[in-house]
Amino acid sequence: MEFITPFMPACAEAFLLAMVCIILLLDLFVPDERRWITYALTLATLLGCFLITGFTDWGGEIYSFSGMFVADPMANILKLAIYITVAVVLVYSQAYIRARGMFRGEFFVLALFAMLGMMVMVSANHLLTLYLGLELLSLSLYAMIALQRDSAVATEAAMKYFVLGALASGMLLYGMSMMYGATGTLELTRMAAVIASDSADSTILLFALVFIVAGLGFKLSAVPFHMWVPDVYQGAPTAVTLFIGSAPKLAAFAFVMRLLVSGMGGAGAEYLIAQWQWMLIIMAVLSLAIGNIAAIAQTNLKRMLAYSTISHMGFLLLGVLAGGNDGYASAMFYVIVYVLMTLGTFGMILLLSRAGFEADQLDDFKGLNARSPWYAFMMLLLMFSMAGVPPAVGFYAKLSVLWAVVDAGFVWLAVIAVVFSLIGAFYYLRIVKLMYFDEPVDRSPLAPSTSMRWVLSANGMAMLVLGILPGGLMALCEYSIALSLR
Repeated sequence: MEFITPFMPACAEAFLLAMVCIILLLDLFVPDERRWITYALTLATLLGCFLITGFTDWGGEIYSFSGMFVADPMANILKLAIYITVAVVLVYSQAYIRARGMFRGEFFVLALFAMLGMMVMVSANHLLTLYLGLELLSLSLYAMIALQRDSAVATEAAMKYFVLGALASGMLLYGMSMMYGATGTLELTRMAAVIASDSADSTILLFALVFIVAGLGFKLSAVPFHMWVPDVYQGAPTAVTLFIGSAPKLAAFAFVMRLLVSGMGGAGAEYLIAQWQWMLIIMAVLSLAIGNIAAIAQTNLKRMLAYSTISHMGFLLLGVLAGGNDGYASAMFYVIVYVLMTLGTFGMILLLSRAGFEADQLDDFKGLNARSPWYAFMMLLLMFSMAGVPPAVGFYAKLSVLWAVVDAGFVWLAVIAVVFSLIGAFYYLRIVKLMYFDEPVDRSPLAPSTSMRWVLSANGMAMLVLGILPGGLMALCEYSIALSLR
């Protein structure tokens, strides 16, 4: 464990916070017709964070702020992925939020504050730091959902998310307090050492684990804590739904890794590991079953993607519960691929949307090939990847998780995952059928901005390129996991 100047590992977070304050102040004096200045400054902030994180090599694990904050390869890679994800969300959302009067500084500042919360979660090595990052992210998301104040549906979605989110945060905080009572420390590395020494009360640890897993299940939108996802996905503005469904999943993965694996998954904690593994098994199987089966009955595309998210989180949990570097690396690979697929799919919904029209029904994709063969092909690649059809990258992501699960001795669990994946392929391939074999309902031409055209095309082609050549990204995930969980 190496300690250096406290503020150095958190320089990206400090830069982001300073820029958020600057953007917030400047936006007061920017007229509506020049709101692009705020947008440009937001993208410049993301670029600055990317450069600071990407060109800073701390040479392993670096702890600062009295052990509350850690900079390691896993944190750096996830942060880089978060920067790219938020930038893509902003590019996709630009035309949508302009048409709905949301192209304001509040949207960009809330997005940056949410990203700051994600960054804190990713680098947290302390229960208070984890909770601080989680609440900063959650409060920003509540406000973003309700940003369209004239929409009763969006306001209702924000209220549902707020009430259920507060309940989940309470359970998580209660579990953390019990964990502190059992181990006498809030620092994750010391907590792992106390648990490994078998000096903590196992009964209190088990009760704490139940509350913590319940809170994590809500943040991951896993069954049976999934009830908020369909309503929030459908009710929130599509640009905000895109944000909720993408970058926060990277932070949620880091949250699970820090809390369960680093804090309660070290050597000597075999009993506790076995307990949370079985909890995750139950959540994973239920998520795969309910997510895939319920999605079949949906006609609203955003609601269908909400249930799809639940099923994908089931696969993510399979990678985590498999354990070992292979399992954790496959889970990290899966969550990155999932975020790329989500970005592209919601990007297509935003592409088809226009002022006064939300392209969130399955019928809105009818005959897309007749309107634009290229974007129909992009959507085909995205749906193939979601369904796990080769050669799209989703196939390799699911295969790597299944390998890890089988290697861990859970062959029956892998069989269940394959069965529900086959069931889930139906509703993805249904969209492909609508695009290529049905007559279009709307024949208006698609006119995306140049930036959206290029980014969306790159997003779709990434499904094919990464599917053919997944080795580089997988090696990066394995490298970061191996160095961060030594």
